[in-house]
Amino acid sequence: MKKRQLGKSGLEVSAIGFGCMGLNYAYSATIDKKESISLLRAAVDRGVTFFDTAEIYGPYTNEELVGEALKPYRDSVVIATKFGIKLRDGKQVQDSHPLRIRESVEGSLKRLNTDVIDLYYQHRVDTQVPIEDVAGTMKNLISEGKIKHWGLSEAGVQTVRRAHAVQPVTAVESEYSLWWRRPEEALLPELEELGIGFVPFSPLGKGFLTRTISKDAKFDKSDFRSIVPRFMPAALAANQALMDLLKQVAEEKKATPAQIALAWLLGQKPWIVPIPGTTKLSRLDENIGAANVELAGSDLGRINAALAKIKVEGERYPEELEKRTGL
Repeated sequence: MKKRQLGKSGLEVSAIGFGCMGLNYAYSATIDKKESISLLRAAVDRGVTFFDTAEIYGPYTNEELVGEALKPYRDSVVIATKFGIKLRDGKQVQDSHPLRIRESVEGSLKRLNTDVIDLYYQHRVDTQVPIEDVAGTMKNLISEGKIKHWGLSEAGVQTVRRAHAVQPVTAVESEYSLWWRRPEEALLPELEELGIGFVPFSPLGKGFLTRTISKDAKFDKSDFRSIVPRFMPAALAANQALMDLLKQVAEEKKATPAQIALAWLLGQKPWIVPIPGTTKLSRLDENIGAANVELAGSDLGRINAALAKIKVEGERYPEELEKRTGL
């Protein structure tokens, strides 16, 4: 597996990471703990060194299975987790007060069965807590040896800049893919200027870019996509044009649509590390194989020119969830 460095931080990870959320949370096709551990260890055996989880996934149980699965490999893998979202009366609420952060880090260290967290993200920007207070807490946690690096998830450029001024940010994690390109407008140029790495989640469009979701797909209520506008029937039908483009390029490159989608991300910047998730060994191998798919500048230009003619239908989040992002 090829390696990449997240910005100027010195943190080196595999070019393709593993997003662990879907193993037991947010989607209907989850797998049990034994299968999850087996899959995560298979990823390590294949060269994946970057694993992403969060305390709210499960909640809490995702960190536990990641910790158990990766314990034998702890010195050779990078574990990222997140704080800042908790449950109150069964609902998710944001809380990044320094005291809450300290409670969260201790809980995550215990569940992950580790002495230090490699990369600790604020899961969503908390408008009730100045980002300088959050960054200052991260600075203290780094000096105390509880975390090595820190990052922000779904934060806007002004927040990133303010945070970075207090304690250098290693990475920003946000959605980015062929069908969600908003980070290109302001965020990616900002990260390049500051020397911060970028970690795209949902790099395969929550499964859509694998070309396995038909225009007639239905999602169980336990599946997050059941409330996502982009996965409503009319939007799925309208967005098939994007899949036709992927199929065409994939056939030319003797690859799969998913591999082209990931290779396109890798081709944008050398400090971008996508974290696709999966519950299947065959998909894991497919995702890893994307690191060996070469897209030349002319290929990327042709794909981008074709993308400019395709209007993607449907928002990526329901309105309430979108309000939490990009602050």
